[in-house]
Amino acid sequence: MSLFQKDIEPRCAYCARGYTLDNDQVACAKKGVVNAGSSCRAFKYDPLKRVPPRPVKPDFSKLKDEDFTL
Repeated sequence: MSLFQKDIEPRCAYCARGYTLDNDQVACAKKGVVNAGSSCRAFKYDPLKRVPPRPVKPDFSKLKDEDFTL
């Protein structure tokens, strides 16, 4: 399991050239104020700006006590 995905979709929200204004807007050095979900050809990935999705919690409700005995 690797920490970083190799096929990350470019977004202005985690571009090295952009600065977050609020949840929906980013101040881009190339394009000005843009939507956080948009991107351009000048995209440069900054892994410290990206917040990965939380892992899914396992569902133990389907397991029985017999599953835990030897």
